[in-house]
Amino acid sequence: MNISDTYKTLANPSPEILYKEKNSKFFGYAFPVTTEEEIKQHLEKLQKQHFGAVHFCYAFQLGTEKIYFRANDDGEPSNSAGMPIYGQIQSFGLTNILIVVVRFFGGVKLGVGGLISAYRTAAQMALEEAEIIERTIDVQLQISFDYKNMNKVMRVIKEKNLKIIRQTMEESCQIIIATRKKNAETVFDIFNSLFEIEVKKV
Repeated sequence: MNISDTYKTLANPSPEILYKEKNSKFFGYAFPVTTEEEIKQHLEKLQKQHFGAVHFCYAFQLGTEKIYFRANDDGEPSNSAGMPIYGQIQSFGLTNILIVVVRFFGGVKLGVGGLISAYRTAAQMALEEAEIIERTIDVQLQISFDYKNMNKVMRVIKEKNLKIIRQTMEESCQIIIATRKKNAETVFDIFNSLFEIEVKKV
C-alpha cells in the first residue's frame, strides 16, 4: 500500500517581490503558516506596512489530509484576485501557505482579465523566490508502560528512529512519539505486541 506522507510548503517567508502593470503596483508575499491566527497576524502587519494600499488580496491553504482553503478578492471584482492567487498554490502543489498580493492602484483600470493576470503573476513570482521544502506527515502514538519496561520501549524508539514529542517518567511512564504516516501501522504493531505495554493513537 503506497501512502503519500509528505507535503510541500515553504521553508521561510519569501522576499518581497514587485510586479507593475499600467502604473498599478502589485507587491507579492508568501508565508509558511499553520493556523488562521498566523494568517491574521501577517495580514495586519502588511496593512500597517503598506498604508494607503487599496487591496490586500490573498489565498491560503492549511492542512495535509483535511484541506482547508480560502481565497479573498478584498474588493476586486469577484474571482479576479483570490482565485488566481490560489491557483498558484495549487500549481506549485503547496499547503500550509499564505500568499498575499498588495495592490496600489495606478489610475488605469486593468479590467478583469488584466487583474487575473497581474495577481497570478505576482503570486507566481513570490513562489519562485521562495524556498520550497518537503515535510513528512507524522502520526503520533502514546505509549504507556511501567518503569521496569523502559528498556524495551527505548530500544524500539532507537531502532525505528522515532521522534519523542514528550515524556513523563514516573512509576508509570508515558511517551508520545511521532512517526511518518507510512510507518505508523508497523510501529503501532511492534509496541502492541510487547508485553505490558499499551499503545494508542493520539
